[in-house]
Amino acid sequence: MRPVTSQFLNVIRGSHQIALRVRVLTSFQTGVNPTGTELLVVDGNVHLNATADVRATVDLEVDGTGAFTRDPGGLLTPYGNEVFVERGVIYGTGTHEYVSLGYFRIYEVEQSNQPDYPIRLGGRDRMSGIVDGRLIAPVQFVAGTSISAIFNTLVQEIYPTATIQFDYNATTDLLQTSVVADEDRYSFLRNLVTSRGKIMYWDHAGRLQVKDAPNVNNTVFDINSGEDGVLIEVSRRLDRGSVYNAVVTLGEQVQLDVPPVRGVARDMNPLSPTFWDGPFGKVPRFFSSPFVTTQAQAESASSKILARSIGLPYSVTLSAVPNPALEPYDPIKVTRSDGYDKHLIQEMTIPLNVDRPMTINTREQTTVDIVTGDV
Repeated sequence: MRPVTSQFLNVIRGSHQIALRVRVLTSFQTGVNPTGTELLVVDGNVHLNATADVRATVDLEVDGTGAFTRDPGGLLTPYGNEVFVERGVIYGTGTHEYVSLGYFRIYEVEQSNQPDYPIRLGGRDRMSGIVDGRLIAPVQFVAGTSISAIFNTLVQEIYPTATIQFDYNATTDLLQTSVVADEDRYSFLRNLVTSRGKIMYWDHAGRLQVKDAPNVNNTVFDINSGEDGVLIEVSRRLDRGSVYNAVVTLGEQVQLDVPPVRGVARDMNPLSPTFWDGPFGKVPRFFSSPFVTTQAQAESASSKILARSIGLPYSVTLSAVPNPALEPYDPIKVTRSDGYDKHLIQEMTIPLNVDRPMTINTREQTTVDIVTGDV
C-alpha cells in the first residue's frame, strides 16, 4: 500500500471532500512532488493490473481551452511528456493529503470538438518505455555480471536517470553463465525477475521496484460493510481455470555432463482445497529461465511463484469508497455481513471524480503448505 497517514485511512471511511491534481512534466523526474504545469481535471480514472506488462494506465479528461496543439514542443503531445496524477482528501482545516498514483507517459491526445472542448489524455506508466524500447542489436552479458548491472544497462538506456530499487543485494547476485538479450528488452528483464521469485513495477514515486510480493497474511486494509464501512457492492465467482497447485522451474545447463537444474514446489497442505494429492487434481505451471543455474534458485523461484498465485478458485469483484493508497498485490480483508475473507488485489480502477466508486477484482488466499522437491 502506498504511504498515507492513519488520519487519511480514517477520513475516507466517512463523508469527505476529495482532492485531485494532475501535472504535465516535460522532464524525467522522480519523487512525489515533481515540477510541472497543473491541469484542470474534468474526469478520468487510473487502472492497475498486477499481471499486465504495463501495470498502470490513466484515462483523463482535462480542460481543453486553448490547449490542443500539433507542435512537438507543446505540453499535451505524445512525444515524451508525462502526467503525474494524484488523488487525496481535503481535511476540515483546509489542508490536503495527496496520494500519488504515478507517472504516465502520454500516448493519446483527443479532442472531440474544437477548439476548447475537454481533451482526453491516455497514458501508460514508465514500463511502457521498456516495452517499446526493443533492442536493435543483441546485448551479451558475460558470466560474473551482477543483476543490478544488467538492470542499469537495459533500463537506463531508456531512462538514463532512473532509480532502480531492489529488496536484496543485487550487486552480489551474479550470472553463472553468459546470456544474450536478443530483441525484447522487457521480456528479458521479466524472465530475470521471475527467476528470482520477484515482481517488478514502477511505483508511485516513479522508481522501478524489484521485490518480493507482499506477505499475503498481513492485510493492509479492511473493505467492510456496516458502520464506518466502505464496501458498496460485491459479487462472487468460482472458477478454477487460472488456478494451479505446483510450479516446476527449469534452469540452464551449466556443464555439458550435468543436467539442467529443476525445482518443484507443491501445495502439500491436506486442508487446502488445492492440495496436490487431493480431489482438485494435479495442475502444475512450468517456468524456464537461463538465469536459474542452481538447485536453490530453482526451488526458490518455484515456491515464490506459487506463493503469490495460489488460492481458491474463488474471486470477488467489489465496489467501494475509493482508497487510492491501495495497489495490486496488496492483501486486503473483505468483510461482509456473513463473514470475511482474505484476498489479494489483482486488478483495480481508481476514479478521478466524486461520483464513481473504486472497483477491485481479487483472488482469495488460502492457508497452504508449500513443499519443494521432486514428486
